[in-house]
Amino acid sequence: MNKRPLKDKKVFVLDMDGTFYLGDRLLEGSLEFLSAIRDRGMSFIFFTNNSSKSPGQYIKKLASMGCYIDESQIVTSGMVTINYLKSEFKAPRVYLLGTPLLEEDFLKCGITLTDKDPDAVVAGFDTTLTYDKLDKACTLIRSGTPFIATHPDLNCPVDRGLMPDCGAICAFITAATGVHPKYLGKPSSETLDFITQYTNTTRSDLVFVGDRLETDIAIGFRHDVTSALVLTGVTRLKDLAGSEIKPDIIADRLIDLLGYL
Repeated sequence: MNKRPLKDKKVFVLDMDGTFYLGDRLLEGSLEFLSAIRDRGMSFIFFTNNSSKSPGQYIKKLASMGCYIDESQIVTSGMVTINYLKSEFKAPRVYLLGTPLLEEDFLKCGITLTDKDPDAVVAGFDTTLTYDKLDKACTLIRSGTPFIATHPDLNCPVDRGLMPDCGAICAFITAATGVHPKYLGKPSSETLDFITQYTNTTRSDLVFVGDRLETDIAIGFRHDVTSALVLTGVTRLKDLAGSEIKPDIIADRLIDLLGYL
């Protein structure tokens, strides 16, 4: 079992939107929480399933809200996907449905982007998506090319409400091809393994904190890792009654987790 008391944990894996901030507004107590866990000799990383942006963009956003951290403290599903591709293929050749920022990250890491005989079709949260991209992806997948997705989220929270995310893009492709993708990001085991390697920890050292049952909490629930649900984002207490996914801890806000330390 990995469910040691919270005070014995080493690394908090924090979701961002809905957990640490909401839109462009820092949630009350978020900075105090980081200071308090540092004072206790603990550390943290931010992990986001959103593969449309680069770690550098998140650094700038956090800095604009008064949170100054190192880029090494940001981990994304895009990073997990790159790591997975490089472990599966000797010199990965990929047809990517992704933003220019994700394309840049793939290229920097030595992945060739092509629509000619790729090793895999990879779908991300592509806010530059076109019908032509979808058509090419479907053609390749029908021909037998493996189908991989950076994360399963159906919607992404934005100021106006929600916008279709990677999971919705994949649903289109699955409807057209009959093929389901291999999902990475939270709550996949590949993401958990990446995080333990990245932070040089074991599963028992970690606690996942977030506002989404199906991703932030599910990664802990499915892999016997401590999870804490905060009620500042999409999940409400009433949602727990109908879900098989249960957090170990429930807190109104991130700052309220200090009571468990």
